[in-house]
Amino acid sequence: MNNVAENNAADFAVSHQTGNKTVQKWTVADIIALFEMPFSDLIHRAQTVHRLHFDPNEVQVSTLLSIKTGGCPEDCGYCPQAARYHTGVENEDMMALEDVVAAARAAKEKGASRFCMGAAWRGPKQRDLEPVMKMIAEVKAMGLQTCATLGMLKEGQAEQLRQAGLDYYNHNLDTAPEFYGEVISTRTYQDRLDTLEQVREAGMNVCCGGIVGMGESRNQRAGLIAQLANMATPPESVPINLLTQVEGTPLCGTEPLDDFEFIRTVAAARITMPASHVRLSAGRSQMSDTMQALCFIAGANSVFYGEKLLTTGNPDTDADQQLFDKLGIRPEGI
Repeated sequence: MNNVAENNAADFAVSHQTGNKTVQKWTVADIIALFEMPFSDLIHRAQTVHRLHFDPNEVQVSTLLSIKTGGCPEDCGYCPQAARYHTGVENEDMMALEDVVAAARAAKEKGASRFCMGAAWRGPKQRDLEPVMKMIAEVKAMGLQTCATLGMLKEGQAEQLRQAGLDYYNHNLDTAPEFYGEVISTRTYQDRLDTLEQVREAGMNVCCGGIVGMGESRNQRAGLIAQLANMATPPESVPINLLTQVEGTPLCGTEPLDDFEFIRTVAAARITMPASHVRLSAGRSQMSDTMQALCFIAGANSVFYGEKLLTTGNPDTDADQQLFDKLGIRPEGI
């Protein structure tokens, strides 16, 4: 490796972040400049930064289960679980504890190190939280890391979840503030930030990212990354979702995002948040093995594992294992 290039990339990363603490703010212009780099230079910089913080041949594997599906009162334009859209997703009761535990056990046997539980709520009522906390405790007792995405949290709920054994709370910003109103009207950007603040104050890890390919501009993709990277402590996990278009949702029919633009987004996330796990999340079923390999080279080092993400498709575990074998990648902790 060219020593000058390596040193410049290292200095660039350290000047913006030490450990997982932001030292210097990233401007949207800074991040747009990353997007505009020649592709090979961008990937080289991202891979160099990645190697300073992670084993480049390890990937953190999570499994996501919908424990309460459908009937959500929100109007997120991408979501098939919104009650107001006709997508074929039915409103279902919360899963039984024993079924969730069985799913977590199966995920662990297939190599997952983290088990994520999602519920289609605007936010949990206390009566909802009680059974979820039992699920968290049981999954934690199996030796898995635990994650939940339950919507907006009320005062005191984050502390209850932490006490139950929750390691991570997922609450995505979805997009840049200036594009947010084009996608969602039933909750504000500040609502999302308030929930994230409660999670931090409770002492839990944050899982927070967004969705690209919703019709946003490159500047707005850069704006999302700036929001994440400039948090006082950037998220420990940063899911980068590619819009999965579902018939019946307002965003169905949006012009698909160029593959290389998605890879550039992953690289920009890695460079600006060097100590965070950057996760390939929704949309992987649309990606070729080659595209996913380029994403790993660009700094992605986490995936959702399993045939379904809440209600949409995902590569099955056998296909993922074959890809990992081709690339010489191993699940983290193995």
